[in-house]
Amino acid sequence: QVQLVESGGGLVQPGGSLRLSCAASGGIFSINAMGWYRQAPGKQRELVAAITGGSRTNYANSVKGRFTISRDNAKNTVYLQMNSLKPEDTAVYYCNADIITIPSFSTLNSWGQGTQVTVSS
Repeated sequence: QVQLVESGGGLVQPGGSLRLSCAASGGIFSINAMGWYRQAPGKQRELVAAITGGSRTNYANSVKGRFTISRDNAKNTVYLQMNSLKPEDTAVYYCNADIITIPSFSTLNSWGQGTQVTVSS
């Protein structure tokens, strides 16, 4: 069974930094696109950053220049380095990945369970 497990969330003061990690495991042949989404209370889930299998990246305008997405294909892991955090970055952050599974070689879009990021003084 494919699983995505996030870690690294927490409470940080405005201007601070956090690094989120998301490790995929279980029945993986390869992983195509990976991404981070977030959902604040009362708001829709939104894309924060995405990275293709070839490491092309895409960011929401609100985080450009502050957040960096990266991946380690050997570890099936995606990271989100978040700097200069603002109170409006407060949300539950979710990892997402398009996974080619074994033994079927079918594509499965998977979500992690989410990790809370709170930016507050």
